[in-house]
Amino acid sequence: MNPELQAKIERLDALLDSIAARHSRVKLASSLAAEDMVLTHAILSRAVAIGIFSLNTGRLHAETLGMLDTVKARYGYDIEQFHPQQDAVDEYVRDHGLNAFYESIDLRKRCCHIRKVEPLDRALSDVSAWVTGQRREQSVTRAELHEEEHDAPRGIAKFNPLADWTETDVWDYLKAFDVPVNPLHARGYPSIGCEPCTRAVRPGEDSRAGRWWWESRDTKECGLHITNIKIVEEAPSSAIQGA
Repeated sequence: MNPELQAKIERLDALLDSIAARHSRVKLASSLAAEDMVLTHAILSRAVAIGIFSLNTGRLHAETLGMLDTVKARYGYDIEQFHPQQDAVDEYVRDHGLNAFYESIDLRKRCCHIRKVEPLDRALSDVSAWVTGQRREQSVTRAELHEEEHDAPRGIAKFNPLADWTETDVWDYLKAFDVPVNPLHARGYPSIGCEPCTRAVRPGEDSRAGRWWWESRDTKECGLHITNIKIVEEAPSSAIQGA
């Protein structure tokens, strides 16, 4: 393992320990993708007092759902699942159609709110901090990401311990510790969301280009990470185009 990655791992472990010490109620929001598996391993292999949950939107890939069993088999840990409110899903489908998110950004964001944001709010209702696997390198919406942020709408702390990690760092870590990964990564999916809203990326595209691929790259957030959206809205268009 190269010294630079070793230093990042030591910093990651120290940061997770510090987060757990500072916050008695803290959770990792896991999409079960590569970055979140780095954090899952770092937490569970050292018994750090940070809970882990995932948002089961009802439209995930079978491979993603299979990772829940994989984590259970490897670490003996049941990842807590949060689902959307069925009445809200039914109303959306009745009024707009099952796949109305393709029709407009507003309808896509409404679907994301029902299937992801509202369940996230419930998941975080009893914590004082949460942890994510976001990285600056992932997309223009995350280029100004901070390691520690304040989630103002929820009034809690938010930590992005992998903010300065590269994609190479992530995969070198996963290989070094033989961490299980979502099979979709091997099929060209660096970023994995709901099945109908995710495609494999093409050579030269950023890692989140396959998410909501029919939209402009500066709208590609679902509402889970409000600070990312705010950064893009405040950035001049020339800065966005040149990122």
